[in-house]
Amino acid sequence: MRGRKRKRKTWIPAGNCGNDRLIEMKKKSAYTVAVVGATGAVGTEMLSVLEERKFPVDEVRPLASSKSAGGTVSFRSGDVTVKLLTRESFQGIDIALFSAGASVSKKYAPVAVKAGAVVIDNSSAWRMDPQVPLVVPEVNAHDLETHQGIVANPNCSTIQMVVVLKPLHKQATITRVVVSTYQSVSGTGKEAMDELAEQCRQLLSFGDVKPNVYPHQIAFNCLPHIDDFLPSGYTGEEMKMVNETRKILGDHSIGISATTVRVPVFVGHAESVNVETKQKLSVEETRAILSTAPGVQLYDDPSRKLYPLQVHAAGTDAVFVGRIREDDSIPNGLNLWVVADNLRKGAALNAVQIAEALTR
Repeated sequence: MRGRKRKRKTWIPAGNCGNDRLIEMKKKSAYTVAVVGATGAVGTEMLSVLEERKFPVDEVRPLASSKSAGGTVSFRSGDVTVKLLTRESFQGIDIALFSAGASVSKKYAPVAVKAGAVVIDNSSAWRMDPQVPLVVPEVNAHDLETHQGIVANPNCSTIQMVVVLKPLHKQATITRVVVSTYQSVSGTGKEAMDELAEQCRQLLSFGDVKPNVYPHQIAFNCLPHIDDFLPSGYTGEEMKMVNETRKILGDHSIGISATTVRVPVFVGHAESVNVETKQKLSVEETRAILSTAPGVQLYDDPSRKLYPLQVHAAGTDAVFVGRIREDDSIPNGLNLWVVADNLRKGAALNAVQIAEALTR
């Protein structure tokens, strides 16, 4: 144990601990916030969420690559010029929201931390680093107390699932989860959304489609392939759900199997989640637990054909759950249908909620 405590990552600035930063941040009434990747789908959503939730921003600093620098983004009914991301971009920054990919985060997050900022990173770069808390505020906000400059935002599909799993795990101890996802193209980015729109136009005009972003046609089709395939046959996205869920819930004994699928939906991820617990939960008990769970909206009335839909979740903040029923094939099993806006709760909203928790 002593050896593990002495081991430190090179990005951690000497003498700059998370508690000191928390104390200093809580003394402020307003903050200078950088948004890295400000012109992307998640970056623009981050700016919108900051404004909608009235986060105390003194100054916002949109940052992007040379491709987008010099343009403008909207914030508080005005246009703010996007600046080029450089190693000097973080001077005077209190909070840096990153959503520009893992390679950018690996390169610039340590620079931002060294400059005095707290980084909330939306990429996969730091999620499984044992020294970096992986946080969904409704689930494990207490892990923020251990941060050392960087806080990781989980994968979008993981976030919505753990918001629902946490209260069930607390009540009945989850032993196994089998999840199949139906993920929208916005999870890939703006180019994927444009490709879906263009392919729909081409096919409805009886034309041919030529895939670019995805390896196969996405319009009117489903692709059981998100991220790269691993030697095990699973994809990177599937293993993110497995490993991140265990880390967030703080329980590595949970058996988890995931199949992730890209579907021709613009915004919103849906998940079919099968849960096995130590203690039996009835449908009524499950509904009662989830009806008061933070961040969860119960939407479950089969008699009226009410269940969560991606088109209804888009643009909203809640994680919706419905189609709750017992799995009759095992003694203590439940089936759930979970839907959320992947750009908001799955990314931008969760990042801003982390910032709110850090500054409270």
